[in-house]
Order: sequence, then C-alpha cells, then structure tokens
Amino acid sequence: MLDSTSIAAIRLSIELSILTTAILLVVGTPLAWWIARGRSRWRLPVRSLVALPLVLPPSVLGFYLLVGLGSNGPLGQLTQALGWGLLSFTFWGLLLGSMVYSLPFVVQPLINAFESFGDRPLEAAATLRAGPLDRFWHVALPLARPGYLTGAVMGFAHTLGEFGVVLMIGGNIPDKTRVISVQIYDHVEGLEYTQAHWLAGGMLVFSFIVLLALHWVQPQQRQRA
Repeated sequence: MLDSTSIAAIRLSIELSILTTAILLVVGTPLAWWIARGRSRWRLPVRSLVALPLVLPPSVLGFYLLVGLGSNGPLGQLTQALGWGLLSFTFWGLLLGSMVYSLPFVVQPLINAFESFGDRPLEAAATLRAGPLDRFWHVALPLARPGYLTGAVMGFAHTLGEFGVVLMIGGNIPDKTRVISVQIYDHVEGLEYTQAHWLAGGMLVFSFIVLLALHWVQPQQRQRA
C-alpha cells in the first residue's frame, strides 16, 4: 500500500496540476486566439516558441529556468525586488516551471479549435450586429469547446507526470516539492519496488484512462458541434 510520503506526493501533484491547468487555460486563450486568428508576421515565431517544450529536453528547459530563477537570473532578481524571494525549490517555482513545460499541451488544442471553424460563423454573427466580444463569447468559445476539453485533460495529465523540469527547479523536498514522479524515483533508488509499483502502476492506469476518455469524448463533441 501507499505510505504517507507517497500520499503527500500525490496530493501535491494534483494541486500543482489543477493550478497549472487552470492558469494555462486563462492565459492560453488570448494567446491561442491571436496565433489562430491574428494577422501579425510574428505569429509563426511565437507559435514555434510555444511548441518548443515539445522538442526541448526537460533537463535543458529545467536548467535554464533554474538559472533564470536564481539570485543572478532576471526572474530571480525580479522576484527579489518584489519581495517574493527566490522561487527555485518552492511550490511556486514548480508552478512556473510546470506552466512553461505544459504550455503547448494546453495552447495547441486551443489553436486547433479556433482554426477549425474558419471565418464564416464569426462573419454571420457580425451581420447580426454582434460585437467582437459577443462573437468571441457566444460563437467562438462554444465552437472551441472540444479544444478546451482536450487542452484541460492533456495539461493536467502532462503536469501530473512530469519529472525532469520539476526535479531541476524544485529538487526533492518532502511535502513541498516532491511530486509523484520524483517519489517513484526515490522508491526505486531505495529498492522499494513495491511502493514504486503502486505509484507507477497508478500513473499507467491513469494515463490509459485519460487517452481512452479523449478518444471517446472527442467524436461526441464534434457531433454536438
């Protein structure tokens, strides 16, 4: 069965995943809308930058985030000037790192959703004298619902299972920065294979259920749309 340290790691990971996903859905909406519907020449570079964590090794991303959050880094100097101290090896540092690493898993489904319905529904709403905000809230968002569902599920699942970035930024502090993936690593290092099996098996089942649910729900959402 799971011991107290494993339960604490699960609780911390769930809190981190929920916060990361919620923030990315809010922050990612205007970003995805601009990339999908904007006309700026910077759209392609920004889209590539958003997708960078998909191909960048987690240890590389975690290293540069750690440097940036350090006492001599730009983010570290900013947080110290604001009186927040250093965010490295804290929960809030984990949150920032998770947001960067999980960004494409939330934003890319939103971009695809905003691109999928084209201009016609928005133009039709405009002919009915709907303003830009009305067109966004009452036309674009309902049509993009499958993208939000996919982004939320993928962002949550990806954050829950990340290892390299959180280890680099948060270290391995019990009840503060030790998440599920780091806890599994600790169990394996300590030859505690039974505990590792419980956590790793749980993550395996959870990941399979997530993918199965997405493959089942997405066609349903498309039919309703």
